[in-house]
Amino acid sequence: MIISASTDYRQAAKRRIPPFLFHYADGGAYAEHTLRRNVEDLADIALRQRVLKDMSHLSLETELFGESMAMPVALAPVGLAGMYARRGEVQAARAAAGKGIPFTLSTVSVCPINEVASAIDRPLWFQLYVLKDRGFMKHVLERAKAAGVKTLIFTVDMPVPGARYRDAHAGMSGKHAATRRMLQAMTHPFWAWDVGLHGRPHDLGNVSDYRGQPTGLEDYIAWLGNNFDPAISWKDLEWIR
Repeated sequence: MIISASTDYRQAAKRRIPPFLFHYADGGAYAEHTLRRNVEDLADIALRQRVLKDMSHLSLETELFGESMAMPVALAPVGLAGMYARRGEVQAARAAAGKGIPFTLSTVSVCPINEVASAIDRPLWFQLYVLKDRGFMKHVLERAKAAGVKTLIFTVDMPVPGARYRDAHAGMSGKHAATRRMLQAMTHPFWAWDVGLHGRPHDLGNVSDYRGQPTGLEDYIAWLGNNFDPAISWKDLEWIR
């Protein structure tokens, strides 16, 4: 497939990766009303055109959180990115660093903090859920600090996990999910070779390090479901500080 526009990447991903992963990234919670509204609102933003301006010396460079950036853009955290490509978080971090912009590592990344941090020459940003398990939060914050992380992105808009219908339909969760994922991998041989065989381990690096044992997809879904904190408030951010 020829990629000629940013919109082509969605279709390319749909062809390349198994359905359980595509719909995990492409989908939203419940009937996806908020997802559709977000897409529509972003599409409605119009840039103001200015003409007869000297455009020969343009620069998008800026500074944010004391860090120089080639443009005011950062790669947002994506859970399980290491399942989309071989050691996907490392690849994404290197790509971002090569363009002079920050990369934000997800709490639920496949590659652990130290693996990603050691692959680039600029500090990571790190995304953190406020969870019931404060021991995990303390552990992962200590590891992030040791890896040179100076910017934390807090995800606080999920006091309870949303019901992701597409995940159950596609095989990320639900009945016979593991068998369904295996069958899907067989119909996507490139992904099976690149990620399925050579992208291991397929666990959540940061969570596994804390738990002292591999944390697979089933463990991940159960662990997150049990750890979202419905009592989250501003006092929890004071605890983190």
